[in-house]
Amino acid sequence: MTLSLGWLWALAAGLFSGHVLQKLCFPYFWRDLWFLLKVVRYGVGLELSALTSNVCTVLERFIQQAQRIPDKPFVIFEGGVHTYRDIELRSNRLANVFLQRVGLRKGDCIALLMSNEPDFLCVWFGLAKVGCSVAFLNTNIRSRSLLHCFSCCGAKTLVVGSDLVDSLDGILPSLLEDNIQVWAMTSHSEHPQMHTLLDKIAGASDRPVPAELRATTSLKSPTLYIFTSGTTGLPKAAVITHLQSLKAAAGFWAFGATQEDVMYICLPLYHSAASLIGIGGTIKLGATCILKKKFSASQFWKDCRKHDVTVFQYIGELCRYLCNQPKTDEDKVHKVRMGVGNGLRQDVWREFHSRFGNIQMCEVYGSTEGNLCFMNHVGKIGTVGRSNFFYRLLFKYDLIKYDMVKDEPVTDQNGFCQRVERGETGLLLSKVSATSPFFGYAGSKQLTEKKLMRNVFVKGDAYFNTGDLMAEDQEGFICFRDRVGDTFRWKGENVATTEVTETLGLVDFIQEVNVYGVEIQGHEGRAGMAAMIVRPGHTFDGKKLFEHVLREIPAYARPLFIRLQEEMEMTSTFKQLEDLLATVSTRALSPENASYRTPQVYICC
Repeated sequence: MTLSLGWLWALAAGLFSGHVLQKLCFPYFWRDLWFLLKVVRYGVGLELSALTSNVCTVLERFIQQAQRIPDKPFVIFEGGVHTYRDIELRSNRLANVFLQRVGLRKGDCIALLMSNEPDFLCVWFGLAKVGCSVAFLNTNIRSRSLLHCFSCCGAKTLVVGSDLVDSLDGILPSLLEDNIQVWAMTSHSEHPQMHTLLDKIAGASDRPVPAELRATTSLKSPTLYIFTSGTTGLPKAAVITHLQSLKAAAGFWAFGATQEDVMYICLPLYHSAASLIGIGGTIKLGATCILKKKFSASQFWKDCRKHDVTVFQYIGELCRYLCNQPKTDEDKVHKVRMGVGNGLRQDVWREFHSRFGNIQMCEVYGSTEGNLCFMNHVGKIGTVGRSNFFYRLLFKYDLIKYDMVKDEPVTDQNGFCQRVERGETGLLLSKVSATSPFFGYAGSKQLTEKKLMRNVFVKGDAYFNTGDLMAEDQEGFICFRDRVGDTFRWKGENVATTEVTETLGLVDFIQEVNVYGVEIQGHEGRAGMAAMIVRPGHTFDGKKLFEHVLREIPAYARPLFIRLQEEMEMTSTFKQLEDLLATVSTRALSPENASYRTPQVYICC
């Protein structure tokens, strides 16, 4: 009896010691393990469905939800409630119109230029039911960039929202010359060659089109093209497969959201965050989403209280705008319990918690076209993700040494890259393999290859270059540091400096121009600065430049500052000037009060 009690005491002491040791040395062990098991279980389920040729796409899941919960609100938009049945039937009507009147066929690629509204989803789903892939066009792009998008993905048909028809002024003849048919979500059109959809939807059948049109046996079949800016200038069409869209749709679920949650989506649907994570995640759960045409800081919390919102999507700038709103007694009067997004700065994160309550902020890191995703399921402030021994077994990534002056990776005597030590900043690379494929960009093998680094650590290996400088601390938390290359982020959008440079270079009095981002105190990201040399025999014409920029460049990509120079300085010098210009730009600069000694700085727009 005494011996048995001794063993029990020893076992209890051992268990207690192990528990204390785990808490001290591995405080996140169980949280990491359960989260990873949840994600792995979902991934295994996807792979098994592919092996059995029983792929349940996001669209298929939506159709299932429309049958299971037909009367549940799916989308609430500007006071209107649209149930799962409503969206299902309207998308059926559109699918029938696309088949019978537009003449679309399975495998066609269709470009979609629409603002946030329920019909964005109806058109998207209607096209998918016909078996078409859909290219989401950024509603800010114009002229040359917009025409370029069609050649990227091979789209020969454009569906445009009623509020964006005017944005085609000036390029409609070019579209028609390229044999691209344009269909507007209107009942009538002033242009005889622009077709209308609303009048045809009214008389169309809401019966489902044949299921075999939407059926797929491969998770790796393209379903969407989402355009992303990069270091190569014009927008690139990232290939989005069913596999990627299904993984993204599990984001809300992975963080613990349920069908009882109400999602608030105010980010643009042409981006992967709102469409793949937001709408896809709502569909997976069978939840309800509040869809906004645009984000409004003054209306955000009013909407949340009115609709009992529990989960919202964000980018870092959105949270900062909310923190900058006047304080009220109702700041903590809401049911919001979770935010899912990226780019949240530490100081804004803490202020957001202090101001609006201890909302679980779930940072997600990953690019639209990338093959790697980090998820900060622990909620540690200032980190974009969490890694550990188990994660590294499944997802192969590395941080390598990067020379910021030479703007290139540091290599050893054999030409191979070098890993950084824990805590050091390095360029994030993700290994390309069968379990982590990189699908690249439509229409250009060269662009796809440019995002890959080969022979990184051994001959024959291949890694996706994220272009992001990151650091991993001793506990396995991942922190974002900066971006490399010719891209900077402003107003929640990636600005490709090459594209802006080429557009500005079309102005007749500009001989040479270089665009880069500068930090502004109190603002997220970097604002555009265009350094330029005026062509000999010409004079700087601010009015002409302003009108050109307004017409040709999206609002978020327009340079806020113009720097006139007599000769162009090297990139390294520009990097040294950024700190000076960031300080200068915090003052109220304008053509009237700017310094007129060389170099001169003006606000452009």
